[in-house]
Amino acid sequence: MIAIFILPIYILGNYYVCRWFMKWLDTICKGKLKIGVRVVINIIYWALCMGMYIAALLPEGTVRRVFNVAGTYWYGVVIYILLIVGILDLTRIIIRKVKKIPKTETTITRPQFICIGFVVVAIIATIAIWGGIQARTINTAEYEIEVDKDAGNIDSLNVVLVADQHMGYSVGTGMMEDMVNKINAYNPDIVIMAGDIFDNNYDALAEPEKLIEIYKSINSKYGVYAVYGNHDIDEMIIAGFTFPSDGKLVADSRMDEFLEKANVINLRDEYVLIDDSFFIYGRPDYSKEGRGIDGRKTPAALTSNLDKKKPILVIDHEPRELQELADAGVDVDLSGHTHDGQIFPLNLTSKIIWENSRGLLKKGDMTSIVTSGVGFYGPGVRVGTEAEVVDLKIDFKSK
Repeated sequence: MIAIFILPIYILGNYYVCRWFMKWLDTICKGKLKIGVRVVINIIYWALCMGMYIAALLPEGTVRRVFNVAGTYWYGVVIYILLIVGILDLTRIIIRKVKKIPKTETTITRPQFICIGFVVVAIIATIAIWGGIQARTINTAEYEIEVDKDAGNIDSLNVVLVADQHMGYSVGTGMMEDMVNKINAYNPDIVIMAGDIFDNNYDALAEPEKLIEIYKSINSKYGVYAVYGNHDIDEMIIAGFTFPSDGKLVADSRMDEFLEKANVINLRDEYVLIDDSFFIYGRPDYSKEGRGIDGRKTPAALTSNLDKKKPILVIDHEPRELQELADAGVDVDLSGHTHDGQIFPLNLTSKIIWENSRGLLKKGDMTSIVTSGVGFYGPGVRVGTEAEVVDLKIDFKSK
C-alpha cells in the first residue's frame, strides 16, 4: 500500500533534483545549454529514477533486470541528493530572509554556484560509490555467550547466523558464494538462516540452479535450518514497498523447492531436537505467517512441550517479544530483519524502533542476537551499516 503513496513524493523529489541539476549545467554553459542536450539528459535521468517502476511493467528478462538494478541503486543515491541539496536550498532561503535580499537578486555569485555544484556532485559520487561497495561487501561479526544448561555431550556449539540475503535482481551468485565461503571458514556446528532469503520474486533469480549448488556447499555438522521472513512470499514489491493484495500471501512453491534441493530445513512453527542435546525452534514471520499457519504460537506455547532443562534456541525473523521469550525459558533468540537501518539516518531510527537493532542483548537469562543481514532491500546501498555473517559460540554450563 505504501508504494502507491510514495510514488508521487518520489516523482516530486526527483523533479526538484533534476531542476537544480539542469540549472547548474545551464549556469556552467552561461545559459547556452542546447535544447537537444537538455532532452537527452532528462530522458536519461527519468529513465534512471523511474527504473523500478518501468521494470514492474516489463516481462522477465535482461532488460527488466537492468532497469530494476539501476532503479533501486538510484533510489538509494537520490535520498542523499535530496538531503544535501535540500539543506543547501533551505540555508539559501534562510540567508535570503535574514539579510532581506530581494527575490530579484541572488545570494551567491555564478562562480560560487558552480563551485558548490561540483562539491555536491563529488560528495554524492563518493556516497554512491561507497554505499554500493558497502552493500556488496560481506563482513563478519563474532560473539561468545554462556548458557547455564546441560547440553549432554556438547560443551560448546559454534553457530553461524545469516539473514536477509534478499536474493533477487540485485543479489545473486557472487554475493552468495562470498557468504558461503565466510560461513564455511568458521567450520560451523550448525547454520541458521533467519528469514528473507528471497526478495519476493522467485523469477528474479538469474541462476537458481547455481544458487542451489552454492547453498549445498555449506559445511555444517548438524545442518542448515531456516525460517521464512516477510519477503519470502510471492508479492508485488517496488523499492521495498508493497502493493495491496487480495488473499493470504504465501511463498512461491519454487522457494520451498529451492530450500529442499539446497538441503536447507525450513522450520514452520515447529522444532527439532538435535543430538538429544538442544532444541531449535523456527517461528513464522510476525506479520506474514505464510502457508498453512493462522496465527503463530505465543512464546509460552512454543516452549510448553519442550524440556526446558535442555538449551532452547529460537529462530525468529523479526526480533520481537524478547521479554516474553525470555520468560518462556528460551535461551537464545536469533533474528535479522532490521538491516540495522541499512542507510544513514535510518540506522539511528532503527535503534529507537527495535529493542535490539543489531548485535547482542541480554534479556534475563536469554540472549538476543540480531544480524544486520547479508543482502539489502529497496535502496541498493548501505551507508553507516555493514552486511555481515555472524559467528556465535555458545558455551554450555550444567547447573
